[in-house]
Amino acid sequence: MKRFAIGAAGVALSLAAYAANPVRAHDYAVGPLKIGHPWARATPPSAKVGGGYLAIENTGPEPDRLVGGSTEAAARVEIHESSLADGIMRMREKTDGVVVPPGQTVEFKPSGLHLMLVDLKAPLKQGDKVKATLVFERAGAIAVELQVQGVGAPQPAATGHAGH
Repeated sequence: MKRFAIGAAGVALSLAAYAANPVRAHDYAVGPLKIGHPWARATPPSAKVGGGYLAIENTGPEPDRLVGGSTEAAARVEIHESSLADGIMRMREKTDGVVVPPGQTVEFKPSGLHLMLVDLKAPLKQGDKVKATLVFERAGAIAVELQVQGVGAPQPAATGHAGH
């Protein structure tokens, strides 16, 4: 009976930790890379593109490069960067991908680096989960799910994890 009580207490503590930080279940890893909280904004019904955001932390000794991705929700996934210059927001595709230096985190967030989901097959709806695959030069492919937030959702607040 005592073992059962100790086991039950351990499960309760684990569930409490998860409830206090549900994002933990939404992190991914491949080799030395940690992918933190991938998410997307909901899109209007007629939108042909959507944005995906996440943090990539490289805990290894070598750089890696995000070179692309795919999703069944869109014809293709491109890596884009937005920047503000002279009061004008510009966006360009990063055809060479994005380097993730060793010991650093690269953030994909609104008005900065982001994944562009091009030629959406259906609108992204708040509460949906969009399956995607990210492809890295060294680490290879990793399957993730983008949690779809509201249309004007800001970047989620930090939860104590490095990288987001």
